[in-house]
Amino acid sequence: MQKYAFEGYAKESMARAKGISLGISSKQSIEICSFIRGKKIATAKRMLEDVIAMKRAVPFKRFNHNIGHRKSMGPGRYPVKACSEILKVVKACEANAQFKGLNTSGLVIAHASADFASRPFHYGRQSRRKMKRTHIQIVVVEGKK
Repeated sequence: MQKYAFEGYAKESMARAKGISLGISSKQSIEICSFIRGKKIATAKRMLEDVIAMKRAVPFKRFNHNIGHRKSMGPGRYPVKACSEILKVVKACEANAQFKGLNTSGLVIAHASADFASRPFHYGRQSRRKMKRTHIQIVVVEGKK
């Protein structure tokens, strides 16, 4: 049994998915999760695909030290690798909802969170370095908004 950070999970109207120990930046993942939280699942997938194609930047609101501003939004970046991994988790969550018999056209992302995972060492010739690892949790609900 995996634990989720989301408290009010209702089995009949919600679906969820989890990505464990993904090799992506935790800080970028936190910003991406706040970028897609509360959006419809089709809109969120389109937004993530636009970031991967470098057509739209993700606004950085918390981890924005020394980040250049983008047109009409303030500080932002194009985290392509993190968006592609989060997009896989969003698609898995949509597939879980479809398997449960939920209406996939009206799904809304109720909960999206990124947490730090264990950071194993990546050994080099002279010194070692900690790898980036992140846990992603996505919960969708049917028919809000």
